[in-house]
Amino acid sequence: MKGLALYASLGGDTADGLIARHAPQVKRIAYHLLARLPASVQVDDLIQAGMLGLLEAARRYDPAQGANFATFAEPRIRGAMLDEIRKGDWTPRSVHRKAREVATAIRAVETATGREARDQDIAAQLGIGLSDYHDTLADLRGQKLLSLDEAGEDDEHEARRVPAPNGDPAETVNREHLLGQLARAIDLLPERERLVLSLYYDEELHLREIGAVLGVSESRVSQLHGQALARLRARFAGGAV
Repeated sequence: MKGLALYASLGGDTADGLIARHAPQVKRIAYHLLARLPASVQVDDLIQAGMLGLLEAARRYDPAQGANFATFAEPRIRGAMLDEIRKGDWTPRSVHRKAREVATAIRAVETATGREARDQDIAAQLGIGLSDYHDTLADLRGQKLLSLDEAGEDDEHEARRVPAPNGDPAETVNREHLLGQLARAIDLLPERERLVLSLYYDEELHLREIGAVLGVSESRVSQLHGQALARLRARFAGGAV
């Protein structure tokens, strides 16, 4: 109903034309996001949310402001999709459990040694082989960054939820503070893990492309990505940032 109400509020051929011409833009953004999300996320859900963003953009667009419609609509389409993702927890419970176990192991190793935990240290702390640990890291790659939207009974240290961008001023301040902490924590990651996050989230490269930059396999990039997220989670939970 929301989409129909928005559509009705647009009126005229202008809305039809904008929506028809820019529907492919919604699909492009949806598939671009899908490549970076867990397999449980359905592209149709992203497209549906993106179309609502497109409708909203068409309703608000004012050509007199100077921006072309595609540029104006893109952040609204993407934002609608991200809101849809944020509403649900797309990661299986087993992955959340593994993430907590790895984060606890990293925290234990770094507390005991005073240095960055290495792959073999973490695997030993978990009581598993290095190959099994690397398989676990591949599973963790699909998690939300730090799982900051997850606050289960075993996540009391992570109950600091990131509020929606359009929340009240107090929530906005809290969000900015938390994101500042996250930026500082990323700066303290091992160089390779920091570079993987930068290339993945900032430059929006795919794992294969990052592997080409680093000279490693796609699977190794997946492991580094998962370990970076686990290390950030461990440091947040331990109050190290």
